[in-house]
Amino acid sequence: MLQARQLEVRRGPCAVLRGVDLDLRAGRVTGVLGANGAGKSTLLSALCGELPLAAGEVLLNGRVLADWPDQLRAQHLAVLPQHSTLNFAFRVEEVVGMGRLPYATGRQVDVEIVAAALTAVDSGHLLGRSYLQLSGGERQRVHLARVLAQLWPGGEGQVLLLDEPTSMLDPLHQHSILQAVRAFADQGGAVLVIVHDLNLAARYCDDLLLLHKGTVFSSGSPDQVLRAEPLHEVFGLDVLVQKHPERDHPLIIAR
Repeated sequence: MLQARQLEVRRGPCAVLRGVDLDLRAGRVTGVLGANGAGKSTLLSALCGELPLAAGEVLLNGRVLADWPDQLRAQHLAVLPQHSTLNFAFRVEEVVGMGRLPYATGRQVDVEIVAAALTAVDSGHLLGRSYLQLSGGERQRVHLARVLAQLWPGGEGQVLLLDEPTSMLDPLHQHSILQAVRAFADQGGAVLVIVHDLNLAARYCDDLLLLHKGTVFSSGSPDQVLRAEPLHEVFGLDVLVQKHPERDHPLIIAR
C-alpha cells in the first residue's frame, strides 16, 4: 500500500534520515519508536510528501507519491501531524467535516460520516461545541476524527499516518483512540503511528520500526523489537521485558 525505499532526507549537509525501507500493509498497524530527535516525525513528513527526498522514493499503491493528483491522493492518504493549529471558532462538526473536502458525497452522507468518526474517538458529545472551547486532549480527538472522516470507513488502498496521536490524552482515551486506529486497520486500511509509550505500542501494533539517529535500528514484530538490549541502546533505559499475563504481548517495566 505505502512503500518507502532507501529514504534519505537532508537538512543542509546533514542527513537526518537515511537508508530507511518501510512497507505499510493492508490490515496492519505499524508503530514507529525512537528517542527524541531519532527522525520519527521526519519520516512521517517524508512519507506524505511534505519533505523533499535527497534519495529514495515513496510509492502509494504502486505509484510514485508525487504522481498522484492532489484530490485523489487525499482520498487514499490522510495525515495527523504532531501539532494541529486552528484559531477560528468553528463548531466541532465543521472541523471534522474538513476531512470530507476531497469528496462530493453530499451533505447528508457527510453528516453521517462526521458523526460516526466522532463516535469512534469517543467524542460524539462534543457536537455543537466551539473548537476553541475544547481542552487540548479534546482537540486532539477531534483532529483524529477529521482524518478518520477523510478515509471513512477505511479499506484496502487507504493509508493513515499519525504523529503521536495519544500525546495529550488521559489513559482511558489513549486506549480508545488506539482502538479506533486498530478498527480502521481491521477494515483493510494501513496505519503508521508514532508512539512513545512502549506498552501501548506492544498492545496495538502488528509491526514496529525502531529508529536511532536517523536510521532503522530494528524492525519486526513487537516480540522481535521490544527486547531489553536494543531498548537500552536506543533509549538508555534499563528495562525488564515480560509477557503480559493476559494478552501475551511484551510488557516493558523500567528497572
